[in-house]
This record gives sequence, structure tokens and C-alpha cells, in this order.
Amino acid sequence: MKRIAFVVGTAVVGLSTLTACGGSTNASSPVSQNTPSASAPATASPSAPATTGAANLSTATVGNFGKIVVDGTGRTLYVYDLDTAKPSKSNCNGSCATAWPPLLAGTGTPQVSGVSASLVGTVTRSDGTKQVTLAGSPLYYFANDAKAGDASGQAVGGIWWVVGANGQKITTPASPSNSPSSPPSSSSGYSGY
Repeated sequence: MKRIAFVVGTAVVGLSTLTACGGSTNASSPVSQNTPSASAPATASPSAPATTGAANLSTATVGNFGKIVVDGTGRTLYVYDLDTAKPSKSNCNGSCATAWPPLLAGTGTPQVSGVSASLVGTVTRSDGTKQVTLAGSPLYYFANDAKAGDASGQAVGGIWWVVGANGQKITTPASPSNSPSSPPSSSSGYSGY
């Protein structure tokens, strides 16, 4: 009996975590092509690169989005609709931050190329770390993006977006080349964080 209660409790906690990070069970969601499958958890993919010095921001042309903001290694950065820009506040913590690792500021002033330094700042997260912001919006990686040029986090849950050099989210749907390599299971109901 205790084992059944543990399994049910674990499932409830997992589902509440998905909901807290923008999960949706709407099967008609237009972002289903950009959604990770339940069989490939975000933690199985590379996480955010460690920031030892100052964070780096630049731009790159990725897919059909035009120029978007990337880190110093070319990895795509995202903004989250549930965050606030004025004042800056990150609302992605815990398991949400595992799937969507924050771009941490590191030490020193963030370095920029193709991005206005006046738009770049930091916000203190709930765990005390400093996260880089652009036009006030905290910046994140998507753990399922494995390399530079990947943008499979675009429109996940209808709340995660690539961002332009002006700090504005880009809502253009991803082209098939920026979608996950294997389509999600339509029966899982999982639509990401």
C-alpha cells in the first residue's frame, strides 16, 4: 500500500511541476511540433554551459527566425512569458530551471556583440544566483537544444520564445529544421515546461 501511495504521490508532484512551468494538455496546441516527448526527459540532454567568466551575448541567424540572441558558443537563448521585465523577475525555478537553465551572469560585466549593452542587465534569482536579462527579461537555454543553431524550444507550451537583439520575443513558428528530431507522442498529453 505504501508503494502505491508513493507512486501516486510522485505522479501528482510531477504533473504539478509541469503545470507550474506552463505545461498544457491541450492536444490542439499549435506548438505540438516543438514539444519534447515524454520519453526523452530534458535532463537527458546537455545543460547550460558553465559560466566561469562574464556571460557573452551575441546574435546569429537561426532557422527562419532571422537574427536572434545566442550565448558566446552560439546556443539559442529564450524568454519566458511568465517572467516579468519591469521589474525583472525570474519565475522558472526547481524542475522548470532544469528543463530551462538560466543564463547565469558569471563574474564581471556581460560581454555583448550585436546586442546593445544598454539593454543587458542581471536579476537575482530565488537561489541567489545572478541571471542575465535582456530589456529586463531573464534569459534561458532549453536543455533539449544540443548544439549551436538548435531552437527546438521555440513556442513550447505557447510561453517560451527566441528573442531578438532588441529584447523582444519572436513568435514566428519554428521551421521543421528547428523542431525536435523525433516527433512527440500524441497520446502523452505532455507539452513541455
